[in-house]
Amino acid sequence: MLCPILFAGVRLIGLVDAHPHLHHYSTRATIHQVFSLGAANDPSDIQDGIGPGTDSYTTFSGDGSAGAGWPSMAQWASFEDMFNANKGIMRVSCVNLGNENGPNDTEDEIGKVWDAVQLAAQMSNVDHRFILAVLLQESKGCVRVRTTNNGVSNPGLMQSHNGGFSCNTEGNIQTPCPASQIFGMVADGVGGTSTGDGLAGILNQLANSNDAQAYYRAARQYNTGWIAQDGNLNEGGDSTNCYASDVANRLTGWVWAASNCSL
Repeated sequence: MLCPILFAGVRLIGLVDAHPHLHHYSTRATIHQVFSLGAANDPSDIQDGIGPGTDSYTTFSGDGSAGAGWPSMAQWASFEDMFNANKGIMRVSCVNLGNENGPNDTEDEIGKVWDAVQLAAQMSNVDHRFILAVLLQESKGCVRVRTTNNGVSNPGLMQSHNGGFSCNTEGNIQTPCPASQIFGMVADGVGGTSTGDGLAGILNQLANSNDAQAYYRAARQYNTGWIAQDGNLNEGGDSTNCYASDVANRLTGWVWAASNCSL
């Protein structure tokens, strides 16, 4: 489903009025895909979970189901608590990722990340907590994260598939990173690009219902492009074996605790 949106002076009032940062979007960004089963998701509800959850790490293995021990959506943290708990990660993410990722996020840029996630969630029907978890997994929230390329260009906060938005293009680092670029990075990762699926499109392929297992499976496929035939989400090939487990832990409150995942 193609939903082209032109953001020209659109304020996110109502979507982000519980957050102190409101920003103008002034460039064309397109959500190519909408999660058809996710219409009940309400990004205006920022207290939609169990609070901050627990900052600990549990290695989850298997197919992402509750029967295999993976957490249900009822065990997920609230969006506001999850975002606030990870601000410390975002504040140091760029420097921690290396010099080629530019200076650390400012408080204003972190506010723009909030706005971008909220707007992308509203447009795509993808749970805002899942968007945030994948964003943190891909870039730790560094708005100037470098583009990776293993045959496909993966730019920006979501390391999207041949995405068109970045604040770090061939070493050209933008400081500050504009709201339009930040939203574009998130939109490409969530709604997909002309050459690759985003989270919404992957969920449409995999989900029979709007439940936690669908999101964990989508995380696996977003990272690798495939899921093992036996459904094991710990098989990442040349990618990150712990990816889906990491995302599940982020959704339940993991921030600083040491990971014990050695898959």
